[in-house]
Amino acid sequence: MLICGIKLTHDGAIALIDGNKMVFSYESEKLNNNKRHSVLMLGLPEINALLSQYGYSLEMIDRLVLDGWGREWDPPTVEKNEFDIHVQLNGTSRVKLSLSGYGHLLTNEDVLEANDFRLQGTGLKYRSYRHVSGHLFSAYCTSPFAEAKARSFVLVWDGVMPPQLFHHDPQYRQTRNLGPLFPVLGSIYTLFPHEYKPFSDGPLDPSIAGKAMAYAALGKPLPEVSSELSKILNGAIGETNRQPLNPLLVAIITKAFVTRAKAYSIRNNIAPADMIASLHQFMQDLLVNTIGEQVRKFDGKDANLCFAGGCALNIKWNSALRDAGIFNYVWVPPFPNDSGSAIGTACCELVKSGESEVLDWNVYSGPPIAGVQKLNGAWSTTPCTLKDLASLIHHSGEPIVFLNGRAELGPRALGNRSILAAPSHDRTKQFLNEIKIREDYRPVAPVCLEEDAPEIFSPGSLDPYMLFEHKVRDAWGAKTPAIRHLDGTARLQTVTRQQNPSLYELLTQYKQLSGIPLLCNTNANHKGKGFFPDISSVVDWDRLNYIWNDGCLYSKGFRDHG
Repeated sequence: MLICGIKLTHDGAIALIDGNKMVFSYESEKLNNNKRHSVLMLGLPEINALLSQYGYSLEMIDRLVLDGWGREWDPPTVEKNEFDIHVQLNGTSRVKLSLSGYGHLLTNEDVLEANDFRLQGTGLKYRSYRHVSGHLFSAYCTSPFAEAKARSFVLVWDGVMPPQLFHHDPQYRQTRNLGPLFPVLGSIYTLFPHEYKPFSDGPLDPSIAGKAMAYAALGKPLPEVSSELSKILNGAIGETNRQPLNPLLVAIITKAFVTRAKAYSIRNNIAPADMIASLHQFMQDLLVNTIGEQVRKFDGKDANLCFAGGCALNIKWNSALRDAGIFNYVWVPPFPNDSGSAIGTACCELVKSGESEVLDWNVYSGPPIAGVQKLNGAWSTTPCTLKDLASLIHHSGEPIVFLNGRAELGPRALGNRSILAAPSHDRTKQFLNEIKIREDYRPVAPVCLEEDAPEIFSPGSLDPYMLFEHKVRDAWGAKTPAIRHLDGTARLQTVTRQQNPSLYELLTQYKQLSGIPLLCNTNANHKGKGFFPDISSVVDWDRLNYIWNDGCLYSKGFRDHG
């Protein structure tokens, strides 16, 4: 069966699955230097042209599946939790589409309930699943548990929903909804910091969450603040008079919690960084404690966990769940946020069809580098092996833009759309933040040979998608200051030859020259936009002197490459 999954709205994307094998997944932000979190900017003709690049067409699609997005506190257009949006999918005219809801599954509803529709004016049929269901099955179907046919809990915590816990049993093809853990929206990590400087100086923007995670290292979690936050949340919940929980009520509780916490911080003159650090610790403890209670009540044996939704990008929460002793194994896909929603809604159809619950996928399934356009006279090209490139990085000390094969899925560069740099100078982190126009407290991630990671990091366990926290060991802190965050941690990516042969070879060559088996790694992109789609975009960006792609080095001006 050929399934095409589409996410039209915020973080738009399109994914194609043939049988149970992923052919591609293209996120809108990774096409044409589109802005991050943009809607899908492809009409039906463009979608058909994209499919044709892989030998497919819209006429060949067995199931066209759209991610749901309606908000449950908006009036539904029909009784079955469906919502209408207007999008530009057909030429220049905007057409009305009906979608399933966002998906606050607060009762024992069928997580695979689907709504069938017909595209206005075309006769094209499509199906829609709720947004929460896409997150659930994007996590399970890509997990090692699916391949092993093992049971797993699945936690979904996205921006406009509370953390919801499910349990999936592949033997009986049964997914049980265990309900919300507590009534706080996933956007808490955006809403709460926005009350404090420096975040209150700008608009309420999804990027605040990632910045706040880094900014928390400037403060300390204060036990008395965490205790007060617990009282504030319990008070806000108590005022609901134990009403049945619904999406609007969760939003009201979250807003009351944020407002009262801000008032408390003003009364007690608590520094913003300490408030944000204390919020992080409070939410982390609440998450671990409540999920532990649910798991022990439901099934204390053979417990695995999949975690998806935007909150699963929080490496400290992921690590706390992994280290709590509740689960044997914790799986987070590299696209836990809405970048994986097109994949997830296609996985819903894959599971519902009964054909498979295992998705055969590769993280490097995004767009390839577009054809090389004509460069201006300031740039020259020369052949460059990975050994040559390692020498250039080591001897010049300059960062390079590394564009390799197809783009990675999800929001984090994993060596195919990366800026790479030597980690041995603290100035490197400052320089990378400057060229990326980022705040000086933001960390720079390390990418390391998997076999060497335990020597440098604790735990240093395999982490191919940068989704857990690792401490930099003291002996390596002075050797690699550019990759150590203010609190001594790092967001590590481990690499094997099988996962990424080119990146692995570059790191191996760099280790032979420097004795250091890792490099700094950060996204290669315009500020506020997705990964660079082509060489010309980097040239127009014009902030670094070297670009490497497919054995070719693009150099700005004359350089002695050493």
